[in-house]
Amino acid sequence: MTSMNWLVVYPEILLLVAACVVALVDLGVTDAKRRVTFWLTQLSLAAVAVMHGMALHSGLSGEAAAASVYGMQGLVVSDPMGHMLALCAALAMMLTVAYAGPYVAERELLKGEFFTLAMFVLLGISVMISANNFLVIYVGLELMSLSLYALVALRRDHAVATEAAMKYFVLGALASGFLLYGMSMLYGATRSLDLPDVFNAIQTGQINATVLTFGVVFIVAGLGFKLGVVPFHMWVPDVYQGAPTAVTLMIAGAPKLAAFAIAIRLLVEGLSGLAHDWQQMLIVLSVLSMTVGNLAAIVQTNLKRLLAYSAIGQLGFMLLGLTPTVIGTNTLSAANGYSSAMFYMVTYVLTTLGTFGLVMYLSRAGFENEEVSDLAGLGKRSPWLAGVMTVFMFSLTGIPPMVGFYAKFAVLQALITTNVPGYIVLAIVAVMLSLVAAYYYLRVVKVMYFDEPADGVAAIEPRGGVGVLLAANGAAALLLGVLPDGLMALCRDVVVRALAG
Repeated sequence: MTSMNWLVVYPEILLLVAACVVALVDLGVTDAKRRVTFWLTQLSLAAVAVMHGMALHSGLSGEAAAASVYGMQGLVVSDPMGHMLALCAALAMMLTVAYAGPYVAERELLKGEFFTLAMFVLLGISVMISANNFLVIYVGLELMSLSLYALVALRRDHAVATEAAMKYFVLGALASGFLLYGMSMLYGATRSLDLPDVFNAIQTGQINATVLTFGVVFIVAGLGFKLGVVPFHMWVPDVYQGAPTAVTLMIAGAPKLAAFAIAIRLLVEGLSGLAHDWQQMLIVLSVLSMTVGNLAAIVQTNLKRLLAYSAIGQLGFMLLGLTPTVIGTNTLSAANGYSSAMFYMVTYVLTTLGTFGLVMYLSRAGFENEEVSDLAGLGKRSPWLAGVMTVFMFSLTGIPPMVGFYAKFAVLQALITTNVPGYIVLAIVAVMLSLVAAYYYLRVVKVMYFDEPADGVAAIEPRGGVGVLLAANGAAALLLGVLPDGLMALCRDVVVRALAG
């Protein structure tokens, strides 16, 4: 049903109002620790998460065909997949803000704009996730991107952060241009901006095939920039290293869910009739990303740059789940691939949150825990922190029983069960490149337990609530690896309903 249904966008309206309220309330806050602003932000994010959780439960309890509800004259869609991704994004932002609190306070960055911009980042993510129209996707993308540019440049007196912000802005603008140009070409080919109309135009053959093909190329290039995959990865290591670690986590966490969402919305829901074209492009991007990302990470000594190249390789692996899924009319194969990619992305964000959260936990005023060598002797200085970091490194490597193992296994299974020789070869290549990745992840573990700390390494001071969150984050990565069926079944259910809608 398509109508001016405001209920569809209630979570986004609440988030917009809450962001404005936080900005206004903060003007009267005199507490240097910004406790009122912090808790008001967290309560607002929690309320948004609850709304998406309730909508998800309601959508899953209904019929699959009726799970999607359209609103705002068809510009946005409310479906279980969107609510699940938005729920995960809201929880990820809550965790990011919680981890970032002590870090930004020590660097005099704990200001109202940090919290307001974080909420606008989530608002942009939510708009992208629920979009059913090219222009809505672009508006959400720009809202998220502009907020992130400002956050990267929050340390105005820091030359490296300012340089990172400029690189991010210039390359981000280029990516937005690619995406917008691709959308305009798709509009020229199909005469519509609505994803269902584009899908129908392609199925009925009422298109300009040449223009459409060029449009798809630009769309995939724009998505590649936003995901940070090769050859559109140039900004990733520099921005990860140059931005304050709290902002790096904000870039590396929740926005990845939005990039995955618009990949599904654009490529699957809008352009599945051209799957043969974009699948081949994604295969190339995937193999290049896994190769370049993992090989470049081997030589990194800066922990944030290592994690940046690691992210490139990890996202390349995730793209594999989108490549074998539209073969003939086999919906089972499609659901298998998309759900495995979704599971991979959700669990990767979970692990990334903990990894950067721990990096911030170990940092102090005047000391950035950014070098791999800064972790030397952590096994002796703080066994429980070393244990949590080991869980995250093992998960990123894909060692059982961590959740990363099951995520990789699910994607590989989606490739192999197609029984297509090319995809089986692709799975073998992915496994070999994952073995390369194991070297630099396990090197971090080796440094923690077997290297002696250098002189001048800052002492580790307990940080109460943040330490508890880190422990819970590590436990979740372990528990979801031991018991992955619930989350995997949920991912599969929401993907099936999205395809049915």
